[in-house]
Amino acid sequence: MKGFPFNTDNTPIYQVDMEDKSVMGMANNNGSIVVDKDLNPREVHSVIAHEKIHLEQMKRGDLSYDNNNVYWKGKKYPRSKMKEGDKKLPWEAEAYKRA
Repeated sequence: MKGFPFNTDNTPIYQVDMEDKSVMGMANNNGSIVVDKDLNPREVHSVIAHEKIHLEQMKRGDLSYDNNNVYWKGKKYPRSKMKEGDKKLPWEAEAYKRA
């Protein structure tokens, strides 16, 4: 059939009221993305592209997290000792570069 295969993306994306307004979006361990509902459309597009990189990192097994730590390629990064979203963090550096 002409036009196959279709390139589809079934990533669930939810626009929510983010309590912490310094956080524009987040990739979740369950494969979904949440985006602050108050962003303008251009920001939404940019945030989704960035968070999709994090989902790729999770699928590769390079990135995971829990309430206390972020795990990158086997190394533990305590959340209490980092600034979330810092462009110098290795998983963020990749996402900012590629998105």
